[in-house]
Amino acid sequence: MSEEKPNILFLFTDDQRFDTIQALGNSAIKTPNLDRLVSRGCVFNQAHIPCGTSGAVCMPSRAMVHSGRSLFHIEGAGQKIPKDHTTLGEALQTNGYQTFGTGKWHNGTESFNRSFCDGDEIFFGGMADHWNVPAHHYDSTGCYDNYLAEVRNPSGDNEVNWRHCDHINSGKHSSDMVCDAAIDFIREQDGKNPFFAYVSFLAPHDPRTMPKKFLDMYDPDDIELPPNYMGGHPFDTGALKIRDEKLADFPRTPEEAHRHIAEYYGMISHLDDQLGRVIKTLEDQGELDNTIVVFAGDNGLALGQHGLMGKQNCYDHSVRVPLIFAGPGIPEASQNDAYVYLHDIFPTLCELTGTDVPESVEGKSLVEIMKNTDNKIRDSLYFAYTDLQRAVKAQNYKLIEYAVPERERVTQLFDLVSDPYELNNLAYNEEYSTTLAELRNEMVRLRDEWDDQQSEWGERFWGRMTF
Repeated sequence: MSEEKPNILFLFTDDQRFDTIQALGNSAIKTPNLDRLVSRGCVFNQAHIPCGTSGAVCMPSRAMVHSGRSLFHIEGAGQKIPKDHTTLGEALQTNGYQTFGTGKWHNGTESFNRSFCDGDEIFFGGMADHWNVPAHHYDSTGCYDNYLAEVRNPSGDNEVNWRHCDHINSGKHSSDMVCDAAIDFIREQDGKNPFFAYVSFLAPHDPRTMPKKFLDMYDPDDIELPPNYMGGHPFDTGALKIRDEKLADFPRTPEEAHRHIAEYYGMISHLDDQLGRVIKTLEDQGELDNTIVVFAGDNGLALGQHGLMGKQNCYDHSVRVPLIFAGPGIPEASQNDAYVYLHDIFPTLCELTGTDVPESVEGKSLVEIMKNTDNKIRDSLYFAYTDLQRAVKAQNYKLIEYAVPERERVTQLFDLVSDPYELNNLAYNEEYSTTLAELRNEMVRLRDEWDDQQSEWGERFWGRMTF
């Protein structure tokens, strides 16, 4: 065991919303291993992504995590991480860490090999059938250009799809695949160097398929729909016809929402079971007490809330995510309501491991607010979805502005204390005119701070938006 520096296990899930852990208030879901992690660590209840500059919101989200940079300071929508943006894995390597990556990587092959000196079962695509994942073994030369014909036959049509990979784990679920790879890596460590293991799940992203045991855990008829469930969104957000929104018929029906949520919970319970195996391996190897475990999700998901299915919006169900730190130097059974972003993980891990923070990193370390929950590092948060939506969260309120081409401009203002489901729009209530003006001023201030007006998306949005 490394005596001087803790290991790091980073567990990252795909499309997991902030309210999907039993120990954090959702009694309908079964997450025993995440519950134990909650009891061992520090939970950030107000962890967010700033939404995204692409319909594939996870792509910029992951680029921000691994570069520590904000939304308009990554390259493009995060398709790759340029060499002048030091990655988390690169920074840790300079401090003697053995770095390993498995599972979903959405930011280019070159940046993967800069980040990790080892890996396996790497998925460079965006999404896949969980039982037939086109994956790569690690290639130290960075050559991932092999192609393999994949036959997918769920409907009996024998259609052939070509996928970027060097093998396919046919019949093995993606959550089992990435955890098996992580377990093998942990067991192979000789203790001479600390390690950073990045375990990136494809779950609970659709298609939501899982072992029958976990599907059967949740009867759709027993699922309670949230107060903000709707058959359709009341106005055009600019993203109502995107892929995610086509996963359920229009208008939405309660029966369909029940089914989607039951399958979503089943996927999360299955990945909880699998990540428990990885944590148990750390314990068996005598490394758990010397390992910082980070758990987070790359973005949230609507699943019927506000009549939406996806994450291409600025409501809390889509921009709030789980974030837990546990391990040496981290308070146990602690919860924190400070406003944080996922790109704060990078400098936080640097401080916890004595790693120099690269100059390219813009996130803020959370170590001090872990120790003193009264500390706050931000008074407000900024959100942007492509050139269609902007939002700010501050003073327990959220302001969302929509500037959809050829549509009437819409403003929403919510009191998040009395209305956490964001249902009662106060923007056109004269009693809240001062609050509305203050939040609009804050939105403009954050626009400038984030260099949004300099981006191609920001220019289009702000060109249509005036206060």
